[in-house]
Amino acid sequence: MWKERERGKERERWGEREREREREREREREREREREREREREREREREREREREREREKRKRESERVRERKERVREERERERERKRERERERKGGVGGGGGRLNELKKRVRN
Repeated sequence: MWKERERGKERERWGEREREREREREREREREREREREREREREREREREREREREREKRKRESERVRERKERVREERERERERKRERERERKGGVGGGGGRLNELKKRVRN
């Protein structure tokens, strides 16, 4: 009888230790799940930072394209202005070979 009671207590202690080990394993699994969730959050933050860098690159690219186009338009406008100036100069001088241009002819007519 005494032995049986001892064995029962031993089984109870063994069961308690087993339950404690199981609780510890469960706590460890929970800690591992939490670490995995944290790693996933970190990966998501990294993806977001990468998307932000990509948006910034695109923005700089568009801005650079706008600047390039603006410079091109200004250059073309200056070229047209120089061409108009050369054309006015040719009309004033009368083209190749001299002899008075349209403006000079108009001035002569006004004097007469």
